[in-house]
Amino acid sequence: MSRLSNIVHLLRCGIRSPRETARLLSSLVKLMRQAQDSPRDTASLLNALGSVMREAQDSPRETVSFLILLVSVMREGQDSPQEAASFLNLLVAVLRGARFSRETVVALQGQVGDGLPEAPNPILSYFNAHREGPGIWKWMHYFDIYQRHLSRFVGREVHVLEVGIYSGGSLTMWREYFGKGCRVYGVDIDEACMGYKDEGIEVFIGDQADRSFWARVKHAVPTIDILIDDGGHLLEQQRITLEEMLPHMAPGGVYLCEDILGLSNEFAAYVQGLATGLNFESRCEMPECTSGVACTASDFQAMISSIHLYPFLAVIEKHERSLGQLIAPKHGTQWRESRWML
Repeated sequence: MSRLSNIVHLLRCGIRSPRETARLLSSLVKLMRQAQDSPRDTASLLNALGSVMREAQDSPRETVSFLILLVSVMREGQDSPQEAASFLNLLVAVLRGARFSRETVVALQGQVGDGLPEAPNPILSYFNAHREGPGIWKWMHYFDIYQRHLSRFVGREVHVLEVGIYSGGSLTMWREYFGKGCRVYGVDIDEACMGYKDEGIEVFIGDQADRSFWARVKHAVPTIDILIDDGGHLLEQQRITLEEMLPHMAPGGVYLCEDILGLSNEFAAYVQGLATGLNFESRCEMPECTSGVACTASDFQAMISSIHLYPFLAVIEKHERSLGQLIAPKHGTQWRESRWML
């Protein structure tokens, strides 16, 4: 598709939202000026824009959402046309994956209750038995996720911070689940939540979107093993909480962000961006007397062991020990020629 037809296509897709179209074109003009010394950069950028809009054109509502995303991408990449084109190409893949998840029907392999009996889940049992007193409000499918990622801390000394106290019941739930060695810290913007302080439960009042507030929390609580963000649920609140507290958390720590709702959720997109950081590749020399491939771990790879996505919830786990290298050794003596190489 020619450059002109790409621009025409963008205008046709964007005309449903004049304000977003104007913002997009303003960002596009700035990028084009920066890219004009490189025909290759210009063509690459326009092709990427065209691909994104072609993915969106069947749905007016999606088109407006994607235009808003495009403006954000253009702003983030405006100092580098190459970076902007790269981001847009990644966005195409995200859009295709989102469409597949909406449109594809996967046959179920069995019904709930089939097969082996379920293992006991003590935190779910606590929730089911909790009928009076301070309120707890959680999605039911969260309890299996809690058990999967947090059960190893039960009976140990563990420091748990939950953002979003609401009616206070979950603070006691965490204390009871993890046992006598548990110390719970609640964070809320509502000063009335100070009333939920108790034995083993500390409360901090502040705005989770305020980095200076988190600086005070980090000074007061030098060790955090588990952080549950069930706070304001807005992008900046979630993003700033993660950026401030994830590096501060102890080795082996687990971060959870709850209630990530909606197909166009920006924090979900942010987490997907984090996940791309796990795939960073920087080749280095293999250890002596070993053949294969090795990469030096980035700071992010050295800190983060895994990122898990569940319905409405994201979990990030940290390494117990910092990772120095990612190594793929070759074992054996017989090798078939292959076009595919690491």
